Amino acid sequence: MIARVSLEIALRKEFDYLIPTELAGQIDVGSRVQVPFGPRKILGVVTAVAEESGHANLKPILKVIGSQTLVTPKVLKLARWIGEYYCCAPETALKSVLPEAVRKEKEGWKKERLIRVLQLIGEFPKLTARQQEVWHIIEERREMLLPELLKVSKATISVVRKLEDLKLVEITSEISERDPYAKETILASQPIVLNPTQAVALKEIKTAMDGQKPETRNPTSDLRPLTSTFLLHGVTGSGKTEIYLQAIAHALEQGKGAIVLVPEISLTPQTVERFKARFSSGKLQTLVAVLHSHLSAGERHDEWHKIRDGRARIVIGARSAIFAPVEPLGLVIVDEEHESTYKQEESPRYHARDVAVMRGQMEGAVVVLGSATPSMESFYNCQRGKFTLLNLLERVDNQKMPHVRVVDMRQAMFKEKGPPLFSPQLKEAIHKRLDRGEQTILFLNRRGYSTSLQCPKCGYVANCPNCSVSLTYHRIEQKLSCHICGHNEKVPSVCPEPKCKNPAIRFAGTGTQKVEEVLAKLFPKARIKRMDADTMKRKDDYRHVLGDFRAGKIDILVGTQMIAKGLHFPNVTLVGIIYADSALHQPDFRAGERTFQLLTQVAGRAGRGDVEGEVFVQAFTPFHPAIQYARRHDFVGFYEQETEFRAQLKYPPFARVALLTLKGRNEDKVKFSAEHLKRELEKTAAEVKDLIVSGPSPAPLLRAENFYRYQIMLRTRAMSRLSQALAKITATLTLPDEVTLAVDIDPVNLS
Repeated sequence: MIARVSLEIALRKEFDYLIPTELAGQIDVGSRVQVPFGPRKILGVVTAVAEESGHANLKPILKVIGSQTLVTPKVLKLARWIGEYYCCAPETALKSVLPEAVRKEKEGWKKERLIRVLQLIGEFPKLTARQQEVWHIIEERREMLLPELLKVSKATISVVRKLEDLKLVEITSEISERDPYAKETILASQPIVLNPTQAVALKEIKTAMDGQKPETRNPTSDLRPLTSTFLLHGVTGSGKTEIYLQAIAHALEQGKGAIVLVPEISLTPQTVERFKARFSSGKLQTLVAVLHSHLSAGERHDEWHKIRDGRARIVIGARSAIFAPVEPLGLVIVDEEHESTYKQEESPRYHARDVAVMRGQMEGAVVVLGSATPSMESFYNCQRGKFTLLNLLERVDNQKMPHVRVVDMRQAMFKEKGPPLFSPQLKEAIHKRLDRGEQTILFLNRRGYSTSLQCPKCGYVANCPNCSVSLTYHRIEQKLSCHICGHNEKVPSVCPEPKCKNPAIRFAGTGTQKVEEVLAKLFPKARIKRMDADTMKRKDDYRHVLGDFRAGKIDILVGTQMIAKGLHFPNVTLVGIIYADSALHQPDFRAGERTFQLLTQVAGRAGRGDVEGEVFVQAFTPFHPAIQYARRHDFVGFYEQETEFRAQLKYPPFARVALLTLKGRNEDKVKFSAEHLKRELEKTAAEVKDLIVSGPSPAPLLRAENFYRYQIMLRTRAMSRLSQALAKITATLTLPDEVTLAVDIDPVNLS
């Protein structure tokens, strides 16, 4: 017997190895193995098992890693698709489906020594006073951790070993699982009675899970859905999560499991709490596993094995959780499906939402994409009949949507002779909430204190030496930082230009640090907390801050986009958006879409309790369609006007995009390489007939981390064919030294 093995080095090739007699029966598709490769020993995954090979003189597999196959055949098939569609080495795709903590050769289990009382046979032996003292502690507990015993009794290990020799106790080594939520107190919850609209949506999903075609026809199409994928378009506060919970219960009743994807780590604690509360007891009781980057390596290892062993049938996590080895899989939920964080920014550059749809097709699982502001692509797929659209257009319990007020900051700037941070209307609204004991969320998608350091005399701007961006001022740390490469430097006291030396150098722009400082001066009695990448350093920081906010220990929560979506706090009655149009003028065709989504999501945090919510949107371009449609909570209206220009320019969703980025330290070499690549691409026009090639041109961020970057954008409706053509080109393309090429299929970030 031979095994075909994909090694952990990206060679785009698999190798055949003999299965030794002593390992027969231990190796199957998905097994992790160690094999010889030249003088080295390398780890890999078995992708196929066969009777014979077309190659002679095969080397034998050295050993099997772990007692079970780690990659299921279904996930292996998914990894192959990722490699083909996203134009990356199959080995790279395969590595992405297994957490690093699981891939290691050495077992990652944490083992602890336990000591327990044995049943006495014969007469009780004579003990010294010290031995008697230690024995009484063990006898009282019956079983305890050995380190704990030594700490409590202050005895040496030799005293305990004597008790073991006398057959009074035994010391064993047992696995101790690391649970990131072990200290949490979970109170069981029961299903909530659904309103009629929710009930219709759940019925459609359950019908599809039972193997029947959905009854719903899309209102914009007479076509029945091509897959069992649903787009649950529900306004903020419409009860999407309860539908998720009851659909998962249906999957468990069928003996199947579920995967729930969330876009932000900050959402995970609240989501985990709700799901654990529902499935912590009763006939559908199961463990809920959590997978995200803020877990320790040991916690990720143990959580993953809970899933692989079938003990945790519900998985909640960020994008990589889509590869969780749930078997059999009945349901995949992608909450806030429009979020850009579902896109992986390094190879393999997969989009977890699209991978979820593909996995659902491969495994016969139902996929539910949920959002108050769906992506243009997903809503377009509903119009084409590819997905089934389910609408929840009202909040639960007849709660009103928040009243949104757009404040024209041009008028406020004129009155105050400069751009104010808070409009008079917003300051008054915050005062009212503080007086009434209600809570406020203030949103600004810029961290730091100021966005740049400028000299008004000579025009000097403090720029990053490695990137084409200005440095951000962080006042608390008294440093200038680049948010691209991480470069830090001291804040100059005078203009660094030798001929200027102006001491009146000043900071421009505003970040969350400055918002927090100004708030403290305006509202000295308010309890204020900031949530951004600078304050959320430890893995428990999210949970603690959100827990304090829920408990009413915080009056005003200031933050970036990590507070913009998915959070449910009934006492929040006011939301303020500081610079609503800050992202509108970026060189990206999705700028309007992102602004509309962000404003709608942030506004949705208000008025989720008994008191109607109010939202203040501060903007210098108040009449932009993205702002006006968000003010009216009108997604369909925004979609219809946005698709007009997208269709004309053949941008998604009317075509798909591939972004090719070449980078290197020598700009001339990079530019030359990009022009050479374009000529090669133009030869593929016959293979991909509707191909549009744009560029090469400098990337919006020309220099990042000392690398110059040029881009070529490709647009086509036949992305699978283009991916195949790109794979051929990249396999034979010769680039100058120090110039590299990155292929990004369906990019969400064009910078």
